[in-house]
Amino acid sequence: MTPPEAPEDGKRQPRETPPAASVCAPVSLTVLTKRSDFLKAARARRQGTSSMMVQARKRAKGEADGIRVGFTCSKKVGNAVARNRAKRRLREAARAILPVKGQNGWDYVLIGRAQVTADRAFLDLLDDLSYALRKLHGDRT
Repeated sequence: MTPPEAPEDGKRQPRETPPAASVCAPVSLTVLTKRSDFLKAARARRQGTSSMMVQARKRAKGEADGIRVGFTCSKKVGNAVARNRAKRRLREAARAILPVKGQNGWDYVLIGRAQVTADRAFLDLLDDLSYALRKLHGDRT
């Protein structure tokens, strides 16, 4: 079965832009880069799971809009290869979960755990992030 936006004959017509990969526009996540933002999140709420620690802070009025997220892994996680792998997995989990379950006006920092973040099944990683967000936002469902 062809996608609805595909031409009937299956051939791309000249000067026709190809269809987008996704029909719905994803919510963009802004990545935290300033140390001060990480420190503010460290002083706010936190929720640990078996695969990561999630820190969350509600920004004051007048600060940036949208959902902002930062990622970090200490040397306890392992060498540079292991830390980068853990951060890549945290980034993908954040891209999948935060636009749906994160709240506008919040900063989130995802911290990788040694020996776990890089090796945990990805679906379990997604469940862990969803659980942490439920606990952080006080949703008891």
